[in-house]
Amino acid sequence: MRIDKFLKNSRLIKRRSVAKEACEQERILINDKVAKPGTEVREGDVIRIQFGNSVVTAKVLRLLDSSKKEDAATMYEIIE
Repeated sequence: MRIDKFLKNSRLIKRRSVAKEACEQERILINDKVAKPGTEVREGDVIRIQFGNSVVTAKVLRLLDSSKKEDAATMYEIIE
């Protein structure tokens, strides 16, 4: 699954366009490598997202093509 789609479906970022912009600005890392919007993400990958001054690190647990609000939180685990 593409990283921009995963961020939207997991609700870590509200809109796919915002996730795409974050990737283009090199604020998204997958396993310590800069991610482009089309970079594939797999279960077990570690995603690091920079929001201004704060950083969120999450581990991918599940990949769902579409998710309900209750299911979105089961797609990842916050590490930091």
